[in-house]
Amino acid sequence: MSAQDWRTHDTDELPTILAAALECFVEQGYHGTSIREVASRAGLSVPGVYHHYPSKQAILVAIMEHAMADLWWRSEAAAAEAADDPWSQLRAQVECLVLFHSRKQDLAFIAWSEIRSLSPEHRVEHISRRDRQQRVLDRIVEQGVADGVLQSRRPREASRAVTTMCTAVAQWYRTGGPLSPDELALEYVALVAAMLGRPDPG
Repeated sequence: MSAQDWRTHDTDELPTILAAALECFVEQGYHGTSIREVASRAGLSVPGVYHHYPSKQAILVAIMEHAMADLWWRSEAAAAEAADDPWSQLRAQVECLVLFHSRKQDLAFIAWSEIRSLSPEHRVEHISRRDRQQRVLDRIVEQGVADGVLQSRRPREASRAVTTMCTAVAQWYRTGGPLSPDELALEYVALVAAMLGRPDPG
């Protein structure tokens, strides 16, 4: 993927089985979904599903890995496109997070809500990927405060507040609401600017 297309979310590369499972998990939760339901929605037999994934847990893990990998390359591309100063970098990451969590809402929602359903070893792996993503914002905010272009008594906590605000979009955003994802991203950039004492959000 190039640095120019990280804002584009028109297509998803989820395989058919994972896409079917994602729909089921969103509608009725991981534990409320059976492999038979996933197979039916994917147009396959139950053995056909098990040919590709040995268990429902493996399907969930694959969806979670896909979600975090998708967000990660977009985050890296956004960073590469932005100027090197902390505010430009932070603005790009906020935009990236809001666009992902509004345009890939189902994927982002499951990646957050079904952490509890992962087996212990897979939960550790997922949290490690999530923490890697968080450290991107941590470093930016800490550098911005050190440079005097951002203001916070507790940069690490401020960084986590920004992430929580952006990722929560997946829980409430509705297509057809008053703001498009692009408009919402700009609003969140302005909110973050106000939170961190940036008088000019441009």
